[in-house]
Amino acid sequence: MGGTGSSTVDIFDRDVKRAHRERAVRLQTSEDPLQAEVAERLLDRLEDCKRTFPRVAVLGGAGEAVVSRLCGGRAGIESAVLLDSSNAMLERCRQRVSQQSASTGPPGLSNLKVEYVEGEEDALPLKERSMDLIVSCLGLHWVNDLPGAMIQCQKALKPDGLFLGAMFGGDTLQELRIAHGLAEQEVEGGISPRISPLAQVRDAGNLLTRANLAIPSVDTDEIIVNYRSMDELVRHLRAMGESNAVRVRRPLMRLATARRAAEIYAEKFGTEDGALPATYQIIFMTGWAPHASQQRPMQRGSAEVTLESLQAELAKRKASNPKA
Repeated sequence: MGGTGSSTVDIFDRDVKRAHRERAVRLQTSEDPLQAEVAERLLDRLEDCKRTFPRVAVLGGAGEAVVSRLCGGRAGIESAVLLDSSNAMLERCRQRVSQQSASTGPPGLSNLKVEYVEGEEDALPLKERSMDLIVSCLGLHWVNDLPGAMIQCQKALKPDGLFLGAMFGGDTLQELRIAHGLAEQEVEGGISPRISPLAQVRDAGNLLTRANLAIPSVDTDEIIVNYRSMDELVRHLRAMGESNAVRVRRPLMRLATARRAAEIYAEKFGTEDGALPATYQIIFMTGWAPHASQQRPMQRGSAEVTLESLQAELAKRKASNPKA
């Protein structure tokens, strides 16, 4: 499936983002606890589904954390396609999955057939109606043509197939945004986009509807991570591949600005024990590829009860039972 060609938005430098993910391969020596937690919460939604999903596509972001949890016949999954823009990230995942499979044995990951494909979310190399389930964990917030990517996900799903998505929302790293903004204003007399723009909750609902995904559902969680310093926070973002990739950005922050930002962060948000909390807002999205068996909303104007009749019925009940 190719891109939709319907969007001229070019906010993120995808070459830079690919380089960030390749750097993350070197920096992330073990499973990241934040990515693992989000993957767990996202995949918990499969427990509410009574049907099975033999074939799944896993898209970028924390894809390795997702694949490592699709074991033991979970949700009837038999095979997976892992898509990532970084070949180095795919190779690392291949090695870790192989090691985990060898250590756990049946019925672990040895029962899961995984295919590794290099590609982008807004140009999915997936055939139409080929997947029972698509999982995107912490990758969509870096996609330029996000509506197009969602439409392609819907097309790649079989009828009544499930889309599960999790991405960072607009309240993510709000403390860091404030500290950077105030420091730049104070030291340099202006501000620049140091942190990527992120979607709001209402945007997620619109994306599901625009992609013609049925029974759309959106909810949010907040995860607060405490850091010992702002440098540790920056190192964590780099290890996750989450450094800023906005095209229009200043490449480097002045040392005086960085120091002042660290001071403001500690002054405004630091705890009594010296920790620096950082907020990660996670937007979870669920939607189904249309199918005739699904419940559908009634057509507008098809209600058989009018507002006046409801009011009359309530008045009648109140008159017959004044104490109710």
